[in-house]
Amino acid sequence: MPGSVEELVELLDLEAIEDNLFRGTQPDTSLQRVFGGQVAAHALVAASRTVPEEYGVHSLHSYFLRPGDVKVPIVYDVDPLRDGRSFVTRRVVARQHGRPIYFQTASYQKHEEGFEHQDAMPDVPPPEECPTLSELFGRQSQMQSDRWEREWAVLDVRWAGDSRPDGELDASVHPAQARLWIRVNGDLPDDRILHGAAFAYASDLTLLGASLVPHGLHVASPKVQSASLDHTIWFHRPFRADEWWLYDQLSPSASGGRGLAFGRVFTQDSRLVATVAQEGLIRPTRSPESG
Repeated sequence: MPGSVEELVELLDLEAIEDNLFRGTQPDTSLQRVFGGQVAAHALVAASRTVPEEYGVHSLHSYFLRPGDVKVPIVYDVDPLRDGRSFVTRRVVARQHGRPIYFQTASYQKHEEGFEHQDAMPDVPPPEECPTLSELFGRQSQMQSDRWEREWAVLDVRWAGDSRPDGELDASVHPAQARLWIRVNGDLPDDRILHGAAFAYASDLTLLGASLVPHGLHVASPKVQSASLDHTIWFHRPFRADEWWLYDQLSPSASGGRGLAFGRVFTQDSRLVATVAQEGLIRPTRSPESG
């Protein structure tokens, strides 16, 4: 996976094959399947490349259909569904080996003035006072910490609390909560599309993990088979992916081998800039003895 901002920018710079048709490269990775955030970010870049500059993305809705092959490029086919005066809509199909692996529908809007309100930002310690995920993983396993550093060095992720029995957050009403500070670990160019894509890339990394908090597990645990099933982002206000944003994550339900999680995204100056929702597979791994 990209280990620097330069590598992330290169990864998100798609090749235009034909009108409305793009190809994305694969990074060097030890992962067994393509990271979902990468596919979502690529699809958003592909859709945005077909939209007039005065329109900005305000939402995307997507489904992960098949695991992506890390050894071959992914082709992104953009369908220009609608070009209106205020809104523009695009549908993207990501394909490998002749089969769709991911669908995304993205909606864009011209800037408008209107009613304004937002939730208050929760009270959390600043990122400088929070441990990195690598430090937390290192307390459990040096191998896990090294793997995190190898695959996710482009992201600076700090743990700001969760609702485990010995955690910092009250679990009496919401038993599955997790808060993290995240930013791209370096300076990105001043490109609105790139910042939105970089955020989409990062938004898929930790959200499903909130649904495992009350069970004392994480998505990389050998006791869990995990995978993103769908992913939605609503962009409320402009922000930079290379400046700290708080991922306030909450999982209201887990059942049937699936977990549902929502994330509110706040900047350090308390602006609510995005909301994310995801349902994913969190199937308990069956032991060989269980058949």
